[in-house]
Amino acid sequence: MKLRVATCQFDLGGDVRRNARAILRQMRSAKRRGAHVAHFCEGALTGYPGVEFESHADVAWDEVGSAARRIADEAGRLRLWVLLGASHRLSGSHRPHNSVYVIDAGGRLVDRYDKRFCPGAPDGTTEELAHFSPGDRPVVFEIRGIRCGVLACHEYRYPELYRDYKRRGVQVVFHSFHAGNADAAALRTMREQVGRRHHRLNQGSTLPEITMPASMVAAAASSHVWISAANTSARESCWPAFFVRADGVVTGRLHRNRAGVLLSTVDTKEKLYESTRHWRDRALRGVLHSGTLVRDPRSSSRTRW
Repeated sequence: MKLRVATCQFDLGGDVRRNARAILRQMRSAKRRGAHVAHFCEGALTGYPGVEFESHADVAWDEVGSAARRIADEAGRLRLWVLLGASHRLSGSHRPHNSVYVIDAGGRLVDRYDKRFCPGAPDGTTEELAHFSPGDRPVVFEIRGIRCGVLACHEYRYPELYRDYKRRGVQVVFHSFHAGNADAAALRTMREQVGRRHHRLNQGSTLPEITMPASMVAAAASSHVWISAANTSARESCWPAFFVRADGVVTGRLHRNRAGVLLSTVDTKEKLYESTRHWRDRALRGVLHSGTLVRDPRSSSRTRW
């Protein structure tokens, strides 16, 4: 099976109508180039609270709904699947979900992934938990016979989520990030966290730049899944959107701080290096060794040379 994925990035801001126009332009570009699905970053439609806008009290929810429906209608016209990041309003005083809408090629909203691991203190007063309610379930769907899943940003730090998707037969993970629009003070703080003496030893000078791409490569190789890593290009972006093959090889990367659409092909029949293919299922079941165990006194005695 083959799936052509457009991993998109643009200069995300707090203006929903402007964001929607950029999303629609990139959807059309993706379709012209032969994509089956367009993947956008975390908060692509609404922006991200504390960065592009202060709080969800500032969000015009009717405008968000209207823009989301326009995007879905265009997806149907183009016959293009769309993975769209946005805040999703809940009822009453409940904080919104940090979501990725799954829109099929008929323009139907077929599911919604709600970010499960939102960073912040347990009392919900800091970081993302001060703005969002966490979700509680994975989302699995099929495009052209290929099983797909969704994750969001901070969840890259939880390899358990990738392993769970692998158990569910997922072959492609759409991982939406928001690692950009950082001002000079935020960049300085992030670089200080790394330590200036360590900058030359790493592929970047901030934790997002170092750990996020590296974790995607590791997740692809260890679980044998293809990964589309979509990010914002809003200056300063910590890294550009990229795509990882199931053997852990990065096959394409956009330019940092510049809008663009990266086209990649998932080919599940391609013969890729996969040294764990004989034993991964056993590891997922909790049997943490390969081959046949032996009974031998020199094996069981651990304090003899």
